Amino acid sequence: MTALHEIEFSLFLIFTGAAVLATLALYARQAVIVAYIVLGVMLGPWGLGWVDDPELIADMSHIGIVFLLYLLGLDLFPQELWKMLGEAMWVTLLSSLLFFAAGFAIALGFSYPLAEAVLIGSIMMFSSTIIGVKLLPTTALHHRHTGQMIISVLLIQDLIAIIILLMLQGYGKNDQLLLDITMQILTLPLLILISWFFERYVIVRLIQRFDQIHEYIFLLAIAWCLAIAEVSVMLGLSREIGAFIAGITLAASPIALFITMKLKPLRDFFLVLFFFSLGASFNLDIISEIILPATALAVCALIIKPVIFEKLFVKAHEKRVISREVGYRLGQISEFSFLIAVLAAEARFIAQNTSYMIQLATLITFVISSGIVVMNFRTPIATSDRLRRD
Repeated sequence: MTALHEIEFSLFLIFTGAAVLATLALYARQAVIVAYIVLGVMLGPWGLGWVDDPELIADMSHIGIVFLLYLLGLDLFPQELWKMLGEAMWVTLLSSLLFFAAGFAIALGFSYPLAEAVLIGSIMMFSSTIIGVKLLPTTALHHRHTGQMIISVLLIQDLIAIIILLMLQGYGKNDQLLLDITMQILTLPLLILISWFFERYVIVRLIQRFDQIHEYIFLLAIAWCLAIAEVSVMLGLSREIGAFIAGITLAASPIALFITMKLKPLRDFFLVLFFFSLGASFNLDIISEIILPATALAVCALIIKPVIFEKLFVKAHEKRVISREVGYRLGQISEFSFLIAVLAAEARFIAQNTSYMIQLATLITFVISSGIVVMNFRTPIATSDRLRRD
């Protein structure tokens, strides 16, 4: 079988299998991301071995991460951001510190090295955008205070995650760690300045001139994302950071919402590949070595996150019933933790087994947290007609 035919057959297996398992996941009231990862485990080298080149799929899937961060940047509308972040800022920062301490303590309790314990603590700081936003009814997401609270927390967490990714990238360059991280931080303003200049004097004018031609806007949006991603690489940063900056600089444009809606299917296509590749690269032989710390980390997140978010939002003068709901909707580890774990292993900041442990813990929280949310709160896939809201 030629390389082209292997890719075609792999894509057939991935998307056909994903459709089947996603159907089962939805019937089971689970986030479909779980189906993609399980499919990767089933079809990858450690399962049936039908897709025996997960590295190729992983290379393709990184495009999904680029578009994911691009769209996250597009969601950071500057005017709305300042309105929403006042109360959420101290709640998010204090909760992040507490979650970090819990994850760090668990890691030390299982005798992980100090550096790895720090990273394990950091991945505990983030909650899932997929569960927090995708399982929220559209009316609540856009028009209710609950949606605003959830989005505010997630946006601040996303910014913290970007800083961690930036530091990991600096660590992965060479042995001059402090110098490399400093250079990353100093280079970032230059990338922002370049992006702002071209967005203001080139991209916006093109959008204003041809905004009625939707196909052109779609192409321009993709070109802008990938162009700034490549400029970022030229400056010594990563494509992911560049895509995030490209999104932020374009967020104030009146066409930003249109671009977000048009690019989501493209992003989702590549994210299926990303989460499949995570499952396909998962070494089932080491499950026995990581199951205890992964379970401890997952149980800790599932228990303390809802409690801490509820207590902090109540102290911020929010109603207890709303605070409790927000806590449960944010009571899991994030898909950003997958990305951080993968990049940290690639940079050799953590061992591969530690990366697998983080991925397994995150997956456990996805499964349990999704079930808690759909059985107790209003979601588009709730278990009862009383709770089902689109």
